[in-house]
Amino acid sequence: MSMLQEYRQIEERIRELSQRLESLSNDEKLKKEIEFEKKLRDLMEQYNKSPREVAAIVEPDNKSASPKAARTAGGKRARKVKQYKNPNTGEVIETKGGNHKTLKAWKEQYGSDTVESWMSIVG
Repeated sequence: MSMLQEYRQIEERIRELSQRLESLSNDEKLKKEIEFEKKLRDLMEQYNKSPREVAAIVEPDNKSASPKAARTAGGKRARKVKQYKNPNTGEVIETKGGNHKTLKAWKEQYGSDTVESWMSIVG
């Protein structure tokens, strides 16, 4: 693509976006939302509250709004313990990951899908 073509495409896109912006500027619904946001931010500033605190007040059951919902140290959630019970031998394995010597051997011997069907989540 030549620079002239690119220039004209960008110019056309700017024209389209300007028209869209103009139509949004005249939209009453948008004006009301902007007014609401301004009043809400002023009120939050008046009471020294953050958006997260307001969300926790408005929806106390919403886990993501509460400050306690922060991730554990390291930023990862804890893995659940999976229990595999081999119906052929009765042997039981508990693991949090797939890097288990016996589990790998079972998957090689019986197939991954079969071994995964033996799995139940413990915790």
